[in-house]
Amino acid sequence: MPLTDFSILLLAGGRGQRMGGRDKGLLPWRGQPLIAHLHATARPLTDDLIISCNRNQERYAVYADRLVSDDSSDFPGPLAGIRAGLAVARHPHLLVLPCDVPQVDRSLLQSMLEVAGEHPQRPLMVRQGEYWEPLFCVIPVALADAFERAWAAGERSPRQVMLPLQAQALQCPAGDARLANLNTPQLLQHCDSRLDGQPQGTCRK
Repeated sequence: MPLTDFSILLLAGGRGQRMGGRDKGLLPWRGQPLIAHLHATARPLTDDLIISCNRNQERYAVYADRLVSDDSSDFPGPLAGIRAGLAVARHPHLLVLPCDVPQVDRSLLQSMLEVAGEHPQRPLMVRQGEYWEPLFCVIPVALADAFERAWAAGERSPRQVMLPLQAQALQCPAGDARLANLNTPQLLQHCDSRLDGQPQGTCRK
């Protein structure tokens, strides 16, 4: 049974190194900031939409119910944003997405929620072909302490935190354009149409 009671976290707190240090979530794609495309998809699904950001908070605020920031000023990575989201989530599960995937659609999110609902006490990560996509995940908020313990032990990889917690997989085909990270200027420039003619495929557990 699909999860119905969940918060959503959009990760926009990175340094933007591949974008020359620019705030990636606010870069334009098809006439709108990247974060606006994620907002349009996520907003109808939850009453608790959270954005993790470390700058330009006033611009992100219009796209979220709440903002969170990392507890360190040196851009410590996505696991810091996930921890911050887990700490404030109002619902039992937290669906997490990166900010640079504007081709994500509701069908993918529903597939994530359906598989996560089969074992709601376990995290879920998307797999694309042979590779985990740990920033596309659903996390039980009850596991927040496990994330904190891993962080305190020096772990910084979301994937390495979730795998020992019996993470479930939503298997998506290699080349699924909905998972494409537009994280360089070249990708932003060339990927100028939704799904861009690339395979979308069907995701399965």
